[in-house]
Amino acid sequence: MRSASPGAGPGAVRRVPPQAGDIRVAVDAMGGDHAPEAAVAGAVLAARELGIPVWVVGHQDVVGIQLAGHETRDLPITVHHAPDIVRMDESPALAVRRKPHCSIRAAFDLLHDGTVSAVVSAGHSGALVAGALFTVGRLPNVERPAIAVSIPVASGQVILLDAGANVDAQASHLVQFAMMGEVYARVLCGISAPRIGVLSNGEEDSKGTETTRAASAALRAAPLDFVGYVEGRALCQGAVDVVVCDGFVGNAVLKAIEGFGELAGEVLSEAFRGTWKARLGYLLARRALGELRARFDYSEYGGAPLLGINGTAIVAHGSSGPRAVRNAIRVAHESARLEVGGQMVDALRGLPAVTAEGGARRRRLWKHLKDRLAGMRDGHQSAGAGQAEDDHASRPVT
Repeated sequence: MRSASPGAGPGAVRRVPPQAGDIRVAVDAMGGDHAPEAAVAGAVLAARELGIPVWVVGHQDVVGIQLAGHETRDLPITVHHAPDIVRMDESPALAVRRKPHCSIRAAFDLLHDGTVSAVVSAGHSGALVAGALFTVGRLPNVERPAIAVSIPVASGQVILLDAGANVDAQASHLVQFAMMGEVYARVLCGISAPRIGVLSNGEEDSKGTETTRAASAALRAAPLDFVGYVEGRALCQGAVDVVVCDGFVGNAVLKAIEGFGELAGEVLSEAFRGTWKARLGYLLARRALGELRARFDYSEYGGAPLLGINGTAIVAHGSSGPRAVRNAIRVAHESARLEVGGQMVDALRGLPAVTAEGGARRRRLWKHLKDRLAGMRDGHQSAGAGQAEDDHASRPVT
């Protein structure tokens, strides 16, 4: 185990010349509900079981105390001193700028200067996004990054993005999400020809919003297997491999799925405790239930990648334990090894043009208003014709 040079000041660390094929992962030790214990323990597991070189970023005294409880001799672990943290009640963008020695900013600084190849954090997701944009920036042709979450379904998994990096999104953002999600599903998940869909309130082309309709029109012209709109109920049926939406909707969907999973577990647990026959049934079904629980255990998936940044970053679940952190480090290492970002740059070249349906509607409304005002001045405006135009301009989205 290596550590920061004593007395060298915040952020100072002894540099170790990189070896061929040496992909290092920085772990934010101060982020997450169970930090620093879970982050440090997960880093030790990744170093011991997977042989991944890990840089543990956080207050060196706090991290040192945690590492003292593990056998770390000869493990590829380096401690990088970063004494500050981003609190959950802080503005992430301001905190990242004003606290250059906070753990998440320090981790991305290591990524920016090439010391590490990826960053993992279970902390403030807003701070992770802000830290990434402030230090390494976005990939070419990417306007907004997106968090891609794997949702287990009967046929395997569905990649949903954005799961929370952006509260809202324009049509062009959804198109970029789709392109990035396609690369991620193909390269990391091994899906040869990912099917892409846009999350909507119905499958008909007339459904959705102006944004989703414009995005769908552009995606039909893109070099993708685009299947169109996907309803929420079809999301868990494996109708698509990648589904895109804005971060507000995506995060709400994700939390709803998590909540339903917890409810289902409670209902089953209560049912199996009901009678002696129910308890016997549980004993017979225990193995199958255990396999089902493992399949839906987020800790096995590790974390969600932040796609679209100029580097690799994994957003781990806020409640991540050591096993989840270990697997997040594994996903980060694999993403960096396969150079997913570089493949996204190639995919994002020559994106189809996105024409916003709302723009044409606004132009029609503005023309109608100007014509109406001119008619009122000339005294020739027909009230009936004006009402008909009003009805057309304000036609509700179905």
